[in-house]
Amino acid sequence: MEPVLLGAVTILALLEQAYFSLQVIYARRKYKVSPPNTSGPPEFERVFRAQVNCSEYFPLFITALWTSGIFLHQGLSCVCGLLYLYGRLQYFWGYAASSQGRLAPLYFCAKALWALIGCSSVGVVLSFCRMYLKVDLLQITASALR
Repeated sequence: MEPVLLGAVTILALLEQAYFSLQVIYARRKYKVSPPNTSGPPEFERVFRAQVNCSEYFPLFITALWTSGIFLHQGLSCVCGLLYLYGRLQYFWGYAASSQGRLAPLYFCAKALWALIGCSSVGVVLSFCRMYLKVDLLQITASALR
């Protein structure tokens, strides 16, 4: 299996992170907040916090995306990944507009991320059982459902 879809979603995620960083640079210029300062007008602070929050979750997202894609299903993982990225973009824009604007997209992102973490966990457990215990849980489950 070539992880082309996983790579494409990863590149898209990197571009999104770059966009968020650029928005902080633009906000610094607009509101005259020089580095290393992280406080200023509320409009700047919301953009800054949105970018920082998105960056904090980025390693969790990338790890869950790739683990899920390699061990369970690349397509399903990429769909969840795209939903997460869409939610993060909505989160960023919502937070930049008002602190309340971040809440609905934040919950949406959390669901997409938990789906990826769940898929990762299931994929690793299934692979572990198949490789080391010589037990194919999917085959056993399919047989039991017949």
